[in-house]
Amino acid sequence: MRYSVIYEKIHEPGFEGWYYAHVPAFDLTTHGLGIEGAQAAAEDMLKNWIEVKLEHGEAIPPPDESFLGIIDVKIDAIQVS
Repeated sequence: MRYSVIYEKIHEPGFEGWYYAHVPAFDLTTHGLGIEGAQAAAEDMLKNWIEVKLEHGEAIPPPDESFLGIIDVKIDAIQVS
């Protein structure tokens, strides 16, 4: 099965070079060092999650079609006194 995954760089101290990997079909997120590490973590996470669901006789969501979009947000400057 093939599922969409979204990678996002983590911007927190101590996580330099780390990325989140989010799988929309399952609403699951993991992380790893670099894109490769995040992808490997996502593959392991999905494999384990699917195995547990199948063991319990639960349905697995079908592969979905996800899209990544960009939204431009314009914010008027606010002056703080």
